[in-house]
Amino acid sequence: MKMKGQLLLILCILFLPAAALAAGMSSGTITMEFDLSGHDPGQEARLWIPYPISDRDQLITDIRVTGDYAESAVYTDRVYSTPILYARWNPDATSRRLTLTFHVDRDEVVRRDFPAREGAWNRADFARYLAPTSLGPIDGKVRELAQEITRGKTTVLARARAIYDWICDNMYRDPKTRGCGAGNVCALLQRPGGKCTDIHSVFVALCRAAGVPAREIFGIRQGKKDVQDITTWQHCWAEFYLPGYDWVPVDPADVRKMMLKYNLTLDDSRTREYRDYFWGAWDPYRVQLAVGRDIRLNPPQQGPPLNTFGYPYAEIGNRVLDWLDPATFRYHFTFRR
Repeated sequence: MKMKGQLLLILCILFLPAAALAAGMSSGTITMEFDLSGHDPGQEARLWIPYPISDRDQLITDIRVTGDYAESAVYTDRVYSTPILYARWNPDATSRRLTLTFHVDRDEVVRRDFPAREGAWNRADFARYLAPTSLGPIDGKVRELAQEITRGKTTVLARARAIYDWICDNMYRDPKTRGCGAGNVCALLQRPGGKCTDIHSVFVALCRAAGVPAREIFGIRQGKKDVQDITTWQHCWAEFYLPGYDWVPVDPADVRKMMLKYNLTLDDSRTREYRDYFWGAWDPYRVQLAVGRDIRLNPPQQGPPLNTFGYPYAEIGNRVLDWLDPATFRYHFTFRR
């Protein structure tokens, strides 16, 4: 009987939704290895990497940067203060290697103790998070849809929740999308399938069009095993600002990801559990690396502003490497618990 009881407990744990297993904190060491040696010899090489820093939700320690670069430093961009690890190799360099290693302790984030009444706020203080971006307009069709979704909603919280529910109901995860998606909002309103940046770009644009300050966050997922390859585990999530309270975490993209993973319908009880969890919460299996859209790096890149900075970026001479192709770009990320 004791063995049967233990087996039943194990089966229950295995079939719990991920939200129920998210409590607490996740820790590990992430190693990011770059090798640009094989690209265009005789050209100057420059590399920009999203750089982890501590905040109230994560503690970053034991940072180590090694390599054979000519120069390296940590900078921030001028608009969002996103930290950037920059490295440069001279044209005569025959080897171009860099390794970034850091340890992270990341907390689960839960913020749902909403006040009965929203506080006063000044829209000017949140102008950056109410403004359009190059791929996220807030006028035209976007504003019309935002008004339709939030009709009759008189509070920031109610408008944000209506948009969150619309995203969960109407968008879906398309595994064929390259990387995390470009987040082209107008295209996504025509075909609402994509990955995390796509889904959260629509959430943010609709929120801003409805007068709700919102922003995307870019980072990478932690592993859950002792050692895992997380080279392609980049992730984007979002939050909106509730006046008189705080920034509120959401992740409707992970709702749709779990629905796809477990073949769930919108009416499934497990879908409701994921949907309830990711309204006001993030699991701890992630690391924040960057914020902002249309980023001008520091030192500035030669190309146009970056749509997002969730991936490394490199230029060899005048050529930009494809950051969505780690095998060709030559980078590899490892997580160790």
